[in-house]
Amino acid sequence: MIKNNIILEIEKLLDNKKILEYNILSESFGINCLKVTTEDKQRYIVKYYFKKEGRFNAIKSESDNLLFLNSQKFNFFPKIINNNNKFLIMSFIDNNNYQPNKTNGDLLDAIISLHSKKSNNYGFSFDTQIGGLKQSNSKSKNWVEFYREKRLSYIFDLINKNHPMDKAINTKIEQLLKKMDNLIPNKPKPSLLHGDLWEGNILFKNKKFSGFIDPGSFYGHNELEVSYLRWFEPRFIDRKFLDKYNDHISIDKYYINYEPIYQLYYSLLNVYLWDRSYIENVRELLDKIKI
Repeated sequence: MIKNNIILEIEKLLDNKKILEYNILSESFGINCLKVTTEDKQRYIVKYYFKKEGRFNAIKSESDNLLFLNSQKFNFFPKIINNNNKFLIMSFIDNNNYQPNKTNGDLLDAIISLHSKKSNNYGFSFDTQIGGLKQSNSKSKNWVEFYREKRLSYIFDLINKNHPMDKAINTKIEQLLKKMDNLIPNKPKPSLLHGDLWEGNILFKNKKFSGFIDPGSFYGHNELEVSYLRWFEPRFIDRKFLDKYNDHISIDKYYINYEPIYQLYYSLLNVYLWDRSYIENVRELLDKIKI
């Protein structure tokens, strides 16, 4: 049940349109996500903190991220209706999660258009969020350094401070970090990434791609995002996905060798943010990596 004062604040940000109904879509990382329907039968998505810890504001970060993506004229992200440091109100992207059984051109075109936006640096102009957690995006000219320090080491250190994994896993990750220069590309062209492009953040309606939600963008190696898309083999990322993608943006011939190094970041995020059962997935990925 949402407190009445929250509803009144949302209505004020919607030009005093009365909210007739709402549904709580998720309650995670101290943030409520609602779908609301107003008196004029318009639907919106609303996010706000019901419990905030720390200084980082994921609501503000996502708002800034969407404002940037909207400015780039992408038509597959939510549009911001209104926002402040407490609330983010977005357009509703119609969907029913009826997914296709293969990688269709509509989704592929959206991914390619995103990854085709380039920069001279890795990182971003501000820190973005993933699962409510801050992603440090201070700019760098060195991809190995950025990925090692701002992504892999960062989440690995958070796990160790909170609840360390077993010694065998930690030793392998420490070895991996030391040898990273020889294991992933040093200077891929920085591409604009969604930042959290997994199945739950890709919307479909009747097997047609509808849009992306919950971005945590930065400029990085496009293959990092490709690895995440392939990680759990969703039905709409088929066996020919790499070939289809490669027709537009080249995949490195050694990509498969370092794919698990990129997937390790997301697996460690899941250990920290969601469920320590993902430790077994971390172990499996480390077994694939030839250190």
